[in-house]
Amino acid sequence: MEKIYLTWDGPYFLKDLKEDETLNDERHSYGIYQIYGAHPVYGSNVLLYIGKADRQTFSKRILQEYWTFNSDSKNIEIYIGKLFAKNQPSNDEWGNLISHAEKLLIYTHSPAQNSANINTLSKDHQILSEIRNVRVINYDNYRDLMPEVSGDIYIDSLDWYDNSKIFTM
Repeated sequence: MEKIYLTWDGPYFLKDLKEDETLNDERHSYGIYQIYGAHPVYGSNVLLYIGKADRQTFSKRILQEYWTFNSDSKNIEIYIGKLFAKNQPSNDEWGNLISHAEKLLIYTHSPAQNSANINTLSKDHQILSEIRNVRVINYDNYRDLMPEVSGDIYIDSLDWYDNSKIFTM
């Protein structure tokens, strides 16, 4: 089982993207992020999107997504998750961990603006097999995410689940 530990911080706002060093530091501003805001169906202040900033800072990545066009853009909230571990992974290992964490978090939380990713993840058995043995543990200010998600529960157990085989007394 590949355990991925994320520590979360926020909220940050769109106005912070260009000025806040936490989102712009070329050495440390990478990882997973969550976007909260208004959605026409689900309401205000809901999880809209989960993404990753890999090889570009949180600020650069989030600015590419045009969140300023959201109907309530002044209230968009951003939470950033950074990887932590006992040992520093190599850049390639780090990239794989962040990618696996992003995929599993999208798959298990189904944010409204990630619909294309959700459809791809649900149908691609290669991607599902990549995250089948992943476990993401969220710490600190992880907002509406579950504290822990596991590919074992959300992917593996669904393969053999059959409610006709429920045991009775």
